[in-house]
Amino acid sequence: MSKKNVIIIGAAGRDFHNFNTYFRGNESYNVVAFTAAQIPDIEDRKYPAELAGDLYPDGIPVYAEEDLNRLIRELNADDCVFSYSDVSYQHVMSMGAKVNAAGANFVMLGPRDTQIKSTKPVISVGAVRTGCGKSQTSRRIIELLMEKDLKVVAVRHPMPYGDIAAQKVQRFAELSDLEKHNCTLEEMEEYEPHVVRGNVIYAGVDYEAIVRAAEEDPDGCDIILWDGGNNDFSFYKSDLHVTVIDPHRPGHELTYYPGNVTLRLADVVVINKMDSADAEGIEIVRRNIASENPDAIVIDCASTLDIDDPSVVKGKKVLVVEDGPTLTHGEMKIGAGVVAALKFGATDLVDPRPYTVGRLSETFEIYPNIGTVLPAMGYGEQQLRDMETTINKTECDAVVIGTPIDLSRIIKIDKPHTRVYYNLQEIGRPDLAGVLDDFVKKHELV
Repeated sequence: MSKKNVIIIGAAGRDFHNFNTYFRGNESYNVVAFTAAQIPDIEDRKYPAELAGDLYPDGIPVYAEEDLNRLIRELNADDCVFSYSDVSYQHVMSMGAKVNAAGANFVMLGPRDTQIKSTKPVISVGAVRTGCGKSQTSRRIIELLMEKDLKVVAVRHPMPYGDIAAQKVQRFAELSDLEKHNCTLEEMEEYEPHVVRGNVIYAGVDYEAIVRAAEEDPDGCDIILWDGGNNDFSFYKSDLHVTVIDPHRPGHELTYYPGNVTLRLADVVVINKMDSADAEGIEIVRRNIASENPDAIVIDCASTLDIDDPSVVKGKKVLVVEDGPTLTHGEMKIGAGVVAALKFGATDLVDPRPYTVGRLSETFEIYPNIGTVLPAMGYGEQQLRDMETTINKTECDAVVIGTPIDLSRIIKIDKPHTRVYYNLQEIGRPDLAGVLDDFVKKHELV
């Protein structure tokens, strides 16, 4: 039987994982290409031979997704495997129609063929959309487990935007490790909050090698916590699966892929941001949880906000800088920065669009519905410089930093600025402490 030619449609994350777990070393298939979307400047690369395995001595080329029709034809592709997340069902099936119209099969791989078994108990944290509060939920779970003197090692969903071979396995235990691994702003936003709280986090490209390293971490490991990116389902077989829902986007938990998968898989569903969402949105997500996953434990939560210096904000016209992915493919109009700015008395939110330069101007062209906030885009040095220039050009009294890291540590902001902090706080019971007590007892961890 001849091999099937395969194109993996991705965005530098799930695509590489699907290859590693299902196609690498599989002589029934010939992966002829990856395509890339969502993240800038990741096409025109190769998945390197040293990670691709013996069947691919020259590596595998990565092309822009816009070339997919041509690639199906020229590379005689039999199967196209959809492998990225946080997209609407309309987007998924439009892609399926495009692939089918070009003559190929449209394929989606599931947990059975892609999840890896760890030797340690695994807690997975996912979400139905980018920006629901998954990372703060992960931090809350880790804090509760650390209070029990348990060693928790986090593993983050991949963000391999640089040298793919060098990023095979990455360990972050100190802030200096962020520089050591040449992290982008998005990577810093995910890794830094873990590091400053005193727990180790791993990431990279080869998630079999990563989990084996995490299990044997030199600082010890009792539990693996999967800190999932976008709204993807876990790369690891989970002993406890937690999914976060955002009532500011009611209904998205039913209509986005694979967010609806994470909802259906959940043992625990966290309804976050109940302190700032309206009652109708909360009721809609409650009904949808009951419909999709009636056996899940539902935990009500608030996203509590604090700010370094309220005097910087009160009575001022402010520019708010928010987490980039939340505003772009997450489709949120506001984030923690806007909520905090209004809470602490800002008189006006300054529109950054007249002041954007370079790659940030392109971001607003690609995502025209972002509105009057500035996405913190920093996938490369040029984007960081463009963000610095845009912030300093903007005519405002002060800057509110709503990203999860200290942005002023990596760019120079020549205006008064203050940073927002946000944490998960359960409302009543059931709560995460009770869920984790049961988990720890079940796995005989104390």
